[in-house]
Amino acid sequence: MSAAPSEPPAPVVRTRRARGEAGARRPVYDASSLLAVAVAEFNTRGYDATSMEDLSRAAGITKSSFYHHVRGKEELLRAALHRALDGLFGILEEPAAQDGPALERLQHIIRRQVEVLTSELPYVTLLLRVRGNTGTERWALARRRAFDASIASLVAEAVADGEVRSGVDPLLAARLLSGTVNSIIEWYRPGRPGTEELPDDIVRVVSDGIIPPA
Repeated sequence: MSAAPSEPPAPVVRTRRARGEAGARRPVYDASSLLAVAVAEFNTRGYDATSMEDLSRAAGITKSSFYHHVRGKEELLRAALHRALDGLFGILEEPAAQDGPALERLQHIIRRQVEVLTSELPYVTLLLRVRGNTGTERWALARRRAFDASIASLVAEAVADGEVRSGVDPLLAARLLSGTVNSIIEWYRPGRPGTEELPDDIVRVVSDGIIPPA
């Protein structure tokens, strides 16, 4: 097994109260609020096309003030990807993902994936759109592959236990499962009817299919 990709150091985002014209006080920016602004811009414009000027304009502060908070936009990208990946890998540490029949563990992971995706939608969306153009992006892609490998291993275990039909390619199944869950970013809108039932609905569809046997 190859060594796990080295993790970039966690970014340091300082807080500061910005002042506008004539000393008007603006909201206090902290790690969370400033990161949210950056992620929205990255998702709208694309990371490569977003400049520090774009970020400072969106935050309503000068570029020099923005640099007081962070060293650059890749630090914000790294913080956003950390947040998304921490949510996903945290699922694998949950008791229900580690104990019990393989199929039940797999279903739990899928359900929780949907919950993490919908609760951290902007951050997971950004994660799924990285292309590997920077060291941080390549690290994130490697972590995504590691997550898929964990799912593939669990599918293989379920096949061996007779819980999944024989002949299923675990890696293909893992990619199809991830593709199904990840597609939610394209159409999911918070607050729409059925949102609360979505995790269970996704598990039911991937477990039972949508076309009844002939």
